[in-house]
Amino acid sequence: MRLIDLGDEALAGVASRPVRTALTMLGTFIGITTLVITLGVSATAGNQIAGRFDAVSATGVTVSVPSAPNPGGPPLVSWSGLADLVRLNGVHAAASISELDNTGNPSVRANELHDPNTVSDRALPVVAATAGLPEVVNAALAQGRFFDDGHVKRHDRVAVLGATAAKLLGITRVDDQPAVFVNGQAFTVIGVLGSSGLDLDHALDASVILPYTSAADRLKIGAPTKVLIRTDLGAAPLVAKQAPVALSPNDHGQLQVLAPPDPATLRGGVEHDVNGLFVVLGLVSLVVGAIGIANVTLVTVMERIGEIGLRRSLGARRRHIAAQFLVESGTVGLIGGVIGTSAGIVAVVVISALNGWTPVLDLSLAAGAPVAGALVGLLAGLYPALRAARLEPVDALRSGT
Repeated sequence: MRLIDLGDEALAGVASRPVRTALTMLGTFIGITTLVITLGVSATAGNQIAGRFDAVSATGVTVSVPSAPNPGGPPLVSWSGLADLVRLNGVHAAASISELDNTGNPSVRANELHDPNTVSDRALPVVAATAGLPEVVNAALAQGRFFDDGHVKRHDRVAVLGATAAKLLGITRVDDQPAVFVNGQAFTVIGVLGSSGLDLDHALDASVILPYTSAADRLKIGAPTKVLIRTDLGAAPLVAKQAPVALSPNDHGQLQVLAPPDPATLRGGVEHDVNGLFVVLGLVSLVVGAIGIANVTLVTVMERIGEIGLRRSLGARRRHIAAQFLVESGTVGLIGGVIGTSAGIVAVVVISALNGWTPVLDLSLAAGAPVAGALVGLLAGLYPALRAARLEPVDALRSGT
């Protein structure tokens, strides 16, 4: 039997029962549509998630500075080391901080009165910092101002409180220049931090922040223990590699760098996770469609036993009978796949438009989905085709319809 004859017979078989063929095709249509929609929407949503991460989160690098191996020697990173760091390409802002060396948080109070009936001493973190800290941690000031380079150079005894620290100390306004006493040392409060957006260090919210010069004078706070860096978008991986060398050329191997994950890796991870979930749902739909095709094809074989017996008696071989039913089921799967792919692409575009997203759809998916539908049809028709091919001509003609 020639291929063109096989195709004509298969199409005639498919077209002879249009309603049944349409219902059989419905399973493949639903399966392919579900597969295309889920993969397209998950790819689009993953792109949006990764894009938002790129915009707000992938610009923070933290360098942790351990204690110097020689206590009497120079620190691994000095306060003036930021001058070399900010010259790196991609560094938007940088700040150094250091906490009090003593174990435990120091005693902080808002006045000099010692009332035995009230608890006025608070154990709060005290942080020495450079003047550029708010810009690095994306912090807004609820009241007052943050200290600047002038305060640092003059060794001014000023302080800025985190929002939680101000609440614990009972300081609600700074225009009257309240003071806080850290281990008995007075500092004038000039500002209170408010919302900080995406902080690099959430502990600042409960801290008393001092200029590093006055903190060294009054509280003996030493060299920086941490350097916070805000980078330009996409520059974090490169800055993470260069920052230790810029901060400590001779001992950069001892610094620990915490950088955000590579956006490309994040994007792949998000898409992989979402795709993995929805692919399972799409495959379940395809299995349901394949079972429907197999059942209907098997019923078709039983109804066409007489036709099979006649073809076998006229010289058709077993492989011709099997090929006919395989082509029929494959054709049903292919048509269902084409229609399902088209409907899925339209659905992805509509969903993306309604949400203001840019639709992302892999061309290989659009091209491969109809092929997947045809393969599902072929697999579903395999058993009915083999059963039809095994029929003996005499038995088929006797019991045929």
